[in-house]
Amino acid sequence: MAFRLKLVPEQTNIDFFRWQWLTFWGSVALVVASIIASAVIGLNFGIDFRGGTTIRTESTQVVDVGSYRQALQPLGLGDVSITQVFDPTFRADQHVAMVRIQAQEGAESITPETITRVEDALKTVDPAITFPSVESVGPKVSGELITTAIWSVLAATIAIVVYIWLRFEWQFAVGAVVALVHDIALTIGIFSVFQIKFDLTIIAALLTILGYSINDTVVVFDRLRENLIKYKTMPLRDVCNLSVNETLSRTVMTSGTTLIALISLLVLGGDVIRGFVFAMTWGVIVGTYSSVYVAKNVVLMLGVKRDWGKKDDAAAGTQFAASGK
Repeated sequence: MAFRLKLVPEQTNIDFFRWQWLTFWGSVALVVASIIASAVIGLNFGIDFRGGTTIRTESTQVVDVGSYRQALQPLGLGDVSITQVFDPTFRADQHVAMVRIQAQEGAESITPETITRVEDALKTVDPAITFPSVESVGPKVSGELITTAIWSVLAATIAIVVYIWLRFEWQFAVGAVVALVHDIALTIGIFSVFQIKFDLTIIAALLTILGYSINDTVVVFDRLRENLIKYKTMPLRDVCNLSVNETLSRTVMTSGTTLIALISLLVLGGDVIRGFVFAMTWGVIVGTYSSVYVAKNVVLMLGVKRDWGKKDDAAAGTQFAASGK
């Protein structure tokens, strides 16, 4: 007999929309609070967005990122990122690392004196270390990166909305985009409140969150559309509840297994990927929540037609809106 892990019973009858207005307007309040926090407190931009200096190091000894970081800590340089570079063309005894240091207050790049201090500090760890190149990224380039990042998130959101609109109804597309705005806003808000470093890896996390959230939303939307055709006389609220209950096992298994991996990385992964993993972990939680309590709430409030075999009319989008109240 095959063993099947069940975190949720096969049949559940949870009233997810019992507190429909409380959950929806609570989400709206959190989004507004996140926007205010981002505007007032601001984000703790990393080197990618703030500008800084990158020092390339080479050595015949293996790169020890922890020792490098410990040697640079007394210098008080602020945000310092150290990554080892791997390339199949490198010699067996060629070990390369990139040391990225944020722009100092009132300067576009760190001074030659500071670079000398950095080199001296790293030589105490590895006397064989050399510094083949030093490059600076100014505020102009950083500003262009911020603009590109914003357009990337907007383009992904628009593409998702168009896909939902073509596959389902416009009410579903509105619910999806509201849920995505909710997820992105809350993620940026928590980064602002706790002043967690915000760099290009977090943009990658935001784009991944968009995909994860819409995937869960589409699964429930698909079941909702099937049930709307199957149960033509059932109130819209009951159909929404039924659809969420029928996909609950899949949602819990998917989110649960993803969170197990993410929490392991959050605890054991180290400082280099901690910001990215935290964004992903938070995104999975709010994305799962918004799939039900934001996206479906919007569909429930807007209403949706019940027979896709008939031509839509002017009242098709609102005939069941009253049932969500």
